[in-house]
Amino acid sequence: MKSVFHKTVSLLMAFVVLFSTMSFTINMHYCGDTLVETALFHKAKGCGMEMQQLGTESCSVTKKNCCEDQQVVVDGQDTLHTSVDKISFEQQVFITTLVFTYLSLFDEDTNQETSYQDYKPPLVIRQLYKLDETYLI
Repeated sequence: MKSVFHKTVSLLMAFVVLFSTMSFTINMHYCGDTLVETALFHKAKGCGMEMQQLGTESCSVTKKNCCEDQQVVVDGQDTLHTSVDKISFEQQVFITTLVFTYLSLFDEDTNQETSYQDYKPPLVIRQLYKLDETYLI
C-alpha cells in the first residue's frame, strides 16, 4: 500500500511542477468582431482577407484593415520553491483528503453480503405459466 501511495504522490507532484513551469502562447485571428482561428503551437493562418500594402504614394485614401491578430502569452514560473514545511494545516488536510480519495477508488469490495443465502427457494408443485397459456387452433 505504501508503494502505491508514494507513486501516486510523486506522480501528482510531477504534474504540479510540469504545469506550473510550462509557458505557452495562444495566437488568435479576428475578422471583424468574429474569432476565425485559434492556434496554440503555431501562428494563426488567418482568413485570407488581409489587405495588401500598396506601394504607390499617389493613393491618398487608405482603408482600415478588418482583420486583426492577437497573442496571449502565458508565462510559467521560473523559480521553484522546494520548502514543504510552510504548508498550512488547511493545505495538509486538502492533500491528505485528495490522496485518500484517489487511493480509495481502487479498493475492491470483496465482502458481498446477500440476504437470501439463509432462505430456501419455494417448492414448485405445478408450472404456473402452463395453467394460463392459450393455444389457437
